[in-house]
Amino acid sequence: MRIACLLDSGFEDSEFRKPRDAFVNAGHDVVVIGLQRNNTVEGYRGTERVQTDMSIEDASPDDFDALFIPGGYSPDHLRINPQVVAFTRSFFDKDRPVFAVCHGPQLLMTARVLDGRSLTAWPTIQDDLRYTNATVRDSEVVVDRNLVTSRKPDDLEAFSRESLLLLEQVGAAR
Repeated sequence: MRIACLLDSGFEDSEFRKPRDAFVNAGHDVVVIGLQRNNTVEGYRGTERVQTDMSIEDASPDDFDALFIPGGYSPDHLRINPQVVAFTRSFFDKDRPVFAVCHGPQLLMTARVLDGRSLTAWPTIQDDLRYTNATVRDSEVVVDRNLVTSRKPDDLEAFSRESLLLLEQVGAAR
């Protein structure tokens, strides 16, 4: 499957690298989408430098099977862009898998797709998410239909496992 990864500078390095590697090792294609094409974005910890494959202006949600949103400061930078928000919302409109870790749900909150959903996130934004009429759990991973969320780098094994399981279920249903 083809997975869109929304990414900007300040992402949490391991929250990009570990799930991305798990997706690629399972045979999926991860396409990094940023605000600009061929732009190098750097992780918050400085251990990851990633070149974007395409800009949000050139990205069509119809070309992707799933959406992956790593945490850190990246989601906060991205959610100011209306095209990024609309791109994110479209995955919920089409009931496609969405994987968000740490601060990733900030982008989901801005897209206004969390009403009635269950999820988790980094502890400091869990209270903010409750204002969206979402059920917020302090768990390593929460799966709600097409949405998989986790809190932090320590949860990445469970996050990757559940994300891959959802991709497998979606693929089997096709």
